[in-house]
Amino acid sequence: MNWGEALPVIFMGLMGLSMLAYVVLDGYDLGVGLLLHRATDEQKDVMVSSIGPFWDANETWLVLGVGILLIAFPKAHGMVLQALYLPVALMLVGLILRGVAFDFRVKAMDQHKPLWNFAFFAGSGLAAAAQGWMLGRYITGLADGWQFMLFAAAIALLLPAAYVLLGAAWLIMKTEDQLQRHAVRWAKLAWPPVVLGMGLISLATPLVSATVRERWFSMPEFIALLPIPLITLAALAGARAVLNSPRVLGRACWWPFALIITVFVLGGIGLAYSLYPYVVIDRLTIWEAASATEALAVIAIGCAFTVPAIAGYTVFSYRVFRGKAKALSYA
Repeated sequence: MNWGEALPVIFMGLMGLSMLAYVVLDGYDLGVGLLLHRATDEQKDVMVSSIGPFWDANETWLVLGVGILLIAFPKAHGMVLQALYLPVALMLVGLILRGVAFDFRVKAMDQHKPLWNFAFFAGSGLAAAAQGWMLGRYITGLADGWQFMLFAAAIALLLPAAYVLLGAAWLIMKTEDQLQRHAVRWAKLAWPPVVLGMGLISLATPLVSATVRERWFSMPEFIALLPIPLITLAALAGARAVLNSPRVLGRACWWPFALIITVFVLGGIGLAYSLYPYVVIDRLTIWEAASATEALAVIAIGCAFTVPAIAGYTVFSYRVFRGKAKALSYA
């Protein structure tokens, strides 16, 4: 593979890593937003505080991923956005609603605060469901047909449930006392539908996509790929075991979050394997969709500065604001 052929692969990998980072990092704070209605007013402040230093920076990874899609794979960008214009618009509405509500709920008078709490919850749900729908449509190559729409609707329900589980795991790690115990209970409630949904989606995906079916169920690929679903099942079972243990309220509080992240990462690896070498499965390969080699080389120079800066800031912010969260307040 020469330099011109390798560059699109590099950018596809970078875009995939950006989207995976976004799903994991923004996924837990969307999950916290979806759990907001279950908490008391005092607990809501702590929950919002737990994501306060991170949530807007988490969305930087979405901007990076979409930016790479636009400038490195412009043909795919046009094809994807043409098919997903409405859910993309709904996702942006949800993210904007979250951002407005996050700031306004702190300054609002007491009688208006429930409205902004609901706006934060609604924005989180709208963004999560829209992302699930887009993921379902993308996996099936934007194909038309009732079965593909039903598949996308199933993922539109599954992804918010997975975010709720991830958000509850985040709260277990970042909170204490009664809120932490509530978070354990919320995680236990979210665990069964996530496991059931993942099982059904795993069975349905090969049915709606012949390419995925051929990739995963032909020999010897099936044997080589078997560790991915097995480790995923082990991580889910391990998360449930930790949730049932009293140690989850102590030093093991970070285990559920780490195990659920493992599930997301393995899902991302499986999706990447299913898609390659396509940007849009069965329709457009990464080389067909890529910009000119000269343009990609210039873009690579910019990414060499911006990507480490984003990653460095992310690591730095999580290090600075590590530890348990307290109630959010502005002077």
